[in-house]
Amino acid sequence: MNTMQENTKTPVHVSIIMDGNGRWARERGLERVRGHYEGIDSVRACTEAAVECGVKYLSLYAFSEENWNRPQAEVDTLMSLMVKCMENELPTFHKNNIRFVVLGNRSRLNGELNRVIDHCMEETASYDRLTLIVFLSYSGRWDILQAARKLALDIAADPSLAERLEQRDLSERLVTAGIPDPDLIIRTSGEQRISNYLLWQGAYSEFFFTSVLWPDFRKDEFRKALEEYSKRDRRYGKVK
Repeated sequence: MNTMQENTKTPVHVSIIMDGNGRWARERGLERVRGHYEGIDSVRACTEAAVECGVKYLSLYAFSEENWNRPQAEVDTLMSLMVKCMENELPTFHKNNIRFVVLGNRSRLNGELNRVIDHCMEETASYDRLTLIVFLSYSGRWDILQAARKLALDIAADPSLAERLEQRDLSERLVTAGIPDPDLIIRTSGEQRISNYLLWQGAYSEFFFTSVLWPDFRKDEFRKALEEYSKRDRRYGKVK
């Protein structure tokens, strides 16, 4: 099994904005959904690469709150695809000691999908080789707002909390509570924006933008991103 060189700085948490499925399909004269199907192989390849490289958390931006505005047929296909994907990959999670987590506004997901998510999360809850996080029906602003609502209710119950608030008080109410902030955020397809993703958690993340479309982003591309990360000097606003 290939591993990164010992002197390479390996990120604990790598997050990927998976972009370019539709463009990949369009360039080949195919329907957009074909790009989503091809993208599954990229998810599998990057998960394997993350394990091989010693990454402990891999998170994937699969479906945003804004994506609900896409054509209904495409949304339905994506939801059905996610159900099949989770069912098919569960044996792999067992075999490779991978914990599976889904985060986002799950109240908007259908019952079948939520049942499959709960099953996969319960079955893999004790695994610790890699935590694979899929963000479904998620947006950074929604996440901050729902955390602020929780905080407001807690302050209403204990007004003294307002006088001793710290950043961690909000962090602990985000859906990512207990998960380290991403060290590296990768975006495929050539776009250079974060698209309302991990706005709080990504405050000090390193970014890697690539023109490679998501269905073509495989192990070699993943390793290139980690190699670039290893050259970065993360100072968090301090002087080295």
